[in-house]
Amino acid sequence: MSYFVTGATGFIGRYLIGNLLKRDGTIHVLVRKDSQKKFDALAKREGWDPKRVVAVAGDMTQPKCGLTAAQVRKLSGTVKHFFHLAAIYDLTADAESQRAANIDGTRHALDLAAAIKAGTFHHTSSIAAAGLYPGVFREDMFEEAEGLDDPYLRTKHDSEGLVRNEKRIKWRIYRPGMVVGHSKTGMIDKIDGPYYFFTLIKKLREVLPQWMPVLGIEGGRINIVPVDFVADAMDHIAHKPKLDGHTFHLTDPEPMRVGEVLNTFCRAGHAPEMTMRIDARMFAFVPGGIRAAVGNLPPVKRFVGMLLRDFKIPKEVLKFITYPTRFDSRETERALKGSGIAVPRLEDYAWRLWDYWERHLDPDLFVDRSLKGKVRNKVVVITGGSSGIGLSTAQRVAEAGAVTIIVARGEEELFKARDEMKAKGGKVFAYTADLADMASCDKLVETVLKEHGHVDVLINNAGRSIRRSIELSYDRFHDFERTMQLNYFGSLRLIMGFLPTMTHRRKGHIINISSIGVLANSPRFSAYVASKAALDAFSRCAQGELSSRGISFTTINMPLVKTPMIAPTKMYDSVPTLTPEEAADMVVKGIIEKPSRIATRLGIFAALINAVAPKAYEVVMSTAFDLFPDSAAAKGDRKALKESAPSQEQIAFAALMRGVHW
Repeated sequence: MSYFVTGATGFIGRYLIGNLLKRDGTIHVLVRKDSQKKFDALAKREGWDPKRVVAVAGDMTQPKCGLTAAQVRKLSGTVKHFFHLAAIYDLTADAESQRAANIDGTRHALDLAAAIKAGTFHHTSSIAAAGLYPGVFREDMFEEAEGLDDPYLRTKHDSEGLVRNEKRIKWRIYRPGMVVGHSKTGMIDKIDGPYYFFTLIKKLREVLPQWMPVLGIEGGRINIVPVDFVADAMDHIAHKPKLDGHTFHLTDPEPMRVGEVLNTFCRAGHAPEMTMRIDARMFAFVPGGIRAAVGNLPPVKRFVGMLLRDFKIPKEVLKFITYPTRFDSRETERALKGSGIAVPRLEDYAWRLWDYWERHLDPDLFVDRSLKGKVRNKVVVITGGSSGIGLSTAQRVAEAGAVTIIVARGEEELFKARDEMKAKGGKVFAYTADLADMASCDKLVETVLKEHGHVDVLINNAGRSIRRSIELSYDRFHDFERTMQLNYFGSLRLIMGFLPTMTHRRKGHIINISSIGVLANSPRFSAYVASKAALDAFSRCAQGELSSRGISFTTINMPLVKTPMIAPTKMYDSVPTLTPEEAADMVVKGIIEKPSRIATRLGIFAALINAVAPKAYEVVMSTAFDLFPDSAAAKGDRKALKESAPSQEQIAFAALMRGVHW
């Protein structure tokens, strides 16, 4: 006995080959010339006997699968079972590719099977051949299929139709359900079916505790079967006599609803379950035209599109959430009776599927999270780049291969930083500018665009901080003016200067180094916090306008960092602070991930408490204000400046509220 198999290197095919090797006979496998190395690697990994699994050079897109007359003569009369598995099982593939693979490929396979006088043609179809039939679809049904507008459904139906109309050779048809990974190992070769929702489940796990109930969907019943069941069932039924001309549903006789399936994987992934599930049938009373009109509204389309992109869910999958078809599988059950082959319960192996996906297929595993991957040969402008956070960030991006532009007022320190980075192989340029002077800002923008053409990443890091109570500021209105001039207007001037080329190129990233004080509303920093809050507000507004044009804004609410800016406040020598290198890590994270905001947990917690219990938070801030008096520098007391020392109470409070400016 010998076999011929198309699609042997596919997911189902490799397991079917493993089963066929337990029987006698040679297995001829159709392999394209350019896939020979892939086949060899798979055969070695699976441990296939090279004397029994023999590659046959061919091509499914060619008549008789591309076999020569000599190859056909050699195989003629020797093949008892011809398994046709080669096809496109991908909802997102284009219609032409699916037609060529699924319909033309099946026609060529049938012609080859007839030419070599194969015993039985075993066609791997799919439950997709039923289309979107509303009700129970029996194994003897075919023409009754409905809702075949989708290319995948149509080509799977039409390719099966070719087999059913075949008169030259005997045939058997297998319609697997939605095939997932191996029930014993979890192994799967690509993301498909329920796997499309795994990213969503993972994100739920990251942001919510497992005990929290989540709103979800109920949906229709979705038929899921593991690949080992499909391969075992096909192997057993193919070798059972007197079943030619029959169709077999390789499906779960008790399919679960979409909501139940998702919750099963939520439990497997330790994510919160979708306890409150909405049944789509609740909206059936709304006319279809109205639902379609609402769905086509630009804001709705953009919002849904954004969610689908973030969660890696193809829009083609949505139509199957309300899948209306159930599958009768009594013919299959009779054929498998006594074999011990049955569909295992999803609850028993879902954790294996999740574990394999998380270890091998999670899209996040393949995202280039290296700084080099994000900035190599990109133009990155960093203000305040001669010291502190700016210098540490510049050193990181220069080392990663960016065209690094550092900006500062002091020429000597700036050029020294540039030369040191260039000596290490960095592509570094330095420009002096006073960013509190709008004319100087404009000149900087003009020079950078003239010499470098565009800016990919702008990091607004230069800033001025003033720690002084309002009572000591009555006659110092200029404190508010100069912090606003540099921290807000200077940064804004650069943003407005570089944005035109960014929007024209439809890509750009603006990172604003803000302060934890914006979230914590730190006393004595009213001038500084107000200037940073203004830039935060501008960025939030700009994001809504420019995100669709490829422009990203990231605000980093930086905690207290040990830089020259905080040196006048001697108390900070005794409280926890970040190093410039640690602060640069936050900036690097912003460059790589492009989040809207980066903040410490304490900063977010402070903003939350202030939002839900503002009076209680006011008491905390008032206590801090009384505990931390104005510095000698703020009072202009030179003598006290030398003698000041923080109390143990101040140090303890600052340690508790780590990173907040006091």
